[in-house]
Amino acid sequence: MLNENIKAIRKSKGLSQQELATKLNVVRQTISKWEQGLSVPDSDMLISISEALETSVSTLLGETVMESKVDDLKAISEKLEIINLQFARSKTIRQRTFHWMLILLCASIVAIFAVLIALDSSYLGWDYSDPETAIAGAVFHGFEWLFIRLAPIVFIGAVAGTFLTRKKL
Repeated sequence: MLNENIKAIRKSKGLSQQELATKLNVVRQTISKWEQGLSVPDSDMLISISEALETSVSTLLGETVMESKVDDLKAISEKLEIINLQFARSKTIRQRTFHWMLILLCASIVAIFAVLIALDSSYLGWDYSDPETAIAGAVFHGFEWLFIRLAPIVFIGAVAGTFLTRKKL
């Protein structure tokens, strides 16, 4: 039903698959798959589709509310509750993933600093008469130079991000 509704509403708005795809920042094949029922958009994308087609999500999903009966309102509220729970779960997972990626970034920066301190710029004592050694030494020096200048800024940002994305009790 969703696939038919997307196609019908898109056509009624006079949009091609390519025009809708451009509005949603996806490729045309994605729109085609949705309309053929080969795949289904996620909840965030469903909201974007409803905005692009200037219609409600419930219309896309096939809901037509004719009368406001108590049972109908109860069913709609239950569906909305499920959708809200899915949104909350998705947001929590994204936040937790981002939090752990920031922690991993902090740990990586500390580990690379430790390795650089342990190596003590050993490439400075190399014999640079060999072109391959000279290139390797220049690459190591360039990496070390760039890392020493950028890593503290990135580290501070990652630590701040880690504190901002931690789970609140």
